[in-house]
Amino acid sequence: MEHLSHKEKVAIMIAIIAAMFFAAVNQTIVGNALPKIISELGGLDYYSWVFTIYMLTSAITTILVGKLSDIYGRKPFLIIGIIIFSIGAFLSGLSTDIFQLITYRGIQGLGAGMIMSTAFTAVGDLFAPRERGKWQGAMSAVFGISSVFGPALGGYIVDNLEWKWVFWVFLPVGIVAMILIWKLFPKVEKRPGEKVDYYGSLFLTLTISLTLLGFSWAGTKYDWGSFQIIGLFAGAIAALIITLLIERKATSPILPLFLFKNGVFTISNIIGFVIGVSMFGGAMYVPYFVQGVLGYSATHSSFLTMSMTLGLVIASVLGGQIISKTGRYKIQAIIGLCIAAFGLYLLSTMSVDTSQFSLILFLALLGFGMGTGMTVFTLTVQNAVEQKFLGVATATSQLFRSVGGTVGVAIMGTLLNTRMKDKLGTLSQGSDTNNMAISPELAGKMQALQNPQLLLDHEKLNQLRTSLPAEVLPLFEKVIHNLQDALSYALSGVFLLVTFIMLLAVFLTFFLKEIPLRSAMHKAEKTPLTSEKNTSV
Repeated sequence: MEHLSHKEKVAIMIAIIAAMFFAAVNQTIVGNALPKIISELGGLDYYSWVFTIYMLTSAITTILVGKLSDIYGRKPFLIIGIIIFSIGAFLSGLSTDIFQLITYRGIQGLGAGMIMSTAFTAVGDLFAPRERGKWQGAMSAVFGISSVFGPALGGYIVDNLEWKWVFWVFLPVGIVAMILIWKLFPKVEKRPGEKVDYYGSLFLTLTISLTLLGFSWAGTKYDWGSFQIIGLFAGAIAALIITLLIERKATSPILPLFLFKNGVFTISNIIGFVIGVSMFGGAMYVPYFVQGVLGYSATHSSFLTMSMTLGLVIASVLGGQIISKTGRYKIQAIIGLCIAAFGLYLLSTMSVDTSQFSLILFLALLGFGMGTGMTVFTLTVQNAVEQKFLGVATATSQLFRSVGGTVGVAIMGTLLNTRMKDKLGTLSQGSDTNNMAISPELAGKMQALQNPQLLLDHEKLNQLRTSLPAEVLPLFEKVIHNLQDALSYALSGVFLLVTFIMLLAVFLTFFLKEIPLRSAMHKAEKTPLTSEKNTSV
């Protein structure tokens, strides 16, 4: 695409960023709105599947489209992705039961995976590595903005309009982005001699699906040692082995294994996985602390956590500009991840007495660190491989981070539940609540308080409080205090663990070889590490 002028490239990037915003905001807008949607559609037991199916389908198309876009170009997959995503969004608004919503969210995920994979890769098509930093930073900032704007808008819509508009409000943005990409993005001819790796695609899809389902259900739907979870992981290992055998012999493998001989490619993906475990496994539990321990509403919680998002947006933009000007990235990654680790450690020191100002400061540090360090590793992967492998390399980077996030959520969820039970057991031994003579009806109400999830449902908590007689209220407040104390203790352990995991990412970054960012396109190093002739691992 060297023939394009800088003005034309910028216009294309605006269209791509619009498409990314369309996909990202439609993902985040559902969070605050979903409880209201579920209350109308029913199917609370299948609540998590609305998120799980989206994650599964988007992860699958991310890696598959990465290779296919290297063969056929990015343009068709960007357009097809927007069309599929728009259809899924429109149908989601027409859902009449939870199963329809899950199905249509799965369709949305298919489109989202196509958009995200090709959008980040398109930066590599349009700009030399030296210039990519600022655009990668801008695209990362899109996620931050959507995570601030989306939940707030979703809550407003379900409170004031019909919930279907959660899925429909941004459809015009998708249509405009699709038209711009259709008009502006140049067509690329199919690369000659390439064949679609159907068997490799099938077994790679099976590997990803079984792995993500195993980690999604472990410790929540099923015990870690249950037959179901062990069966899923055993199936994933078997599918992975078959995938590796197929990919070693495939003419045009969906995941070229020789890329893993490239030290920069491999270490960058490992770091991305570790960051995923730490970031997603830790950051998602911040609202638990704000709402459950400090007792703030969901709306107030979104305003407090906005400080992390704003820090991430600012740092992503600044970090991208610095990389583009200096051509260096390793020291920035180390500094950014160190700041993020410090922010996570500060979160582990929080208690019921933590002030809002302290919480905002801790979250801003975490966001700034992640924004500074996280954007680096897609850039390192793209800079380390030849242009013809750009799509599959970028998609692999996104997949490693996504799987890391799923693993992190599963591990931290198990740790949270274990520490909660231990702390509640300790507190109940020293409590005199069991010695009070109360009626069976009151005993039932007090038993309901043993569920920590109640701390997140402030409306139900207030209803229980007002229904109790005055003489029982001191006991009620003591039980609530014990629950908050136990949740704070459990979350401190979670934040401390992800601090050490983030430090592991810092440690691994020291082993990342810094290849100077090129100022021109298509001049990747001709080394055995990026040569297509090396087809074995």
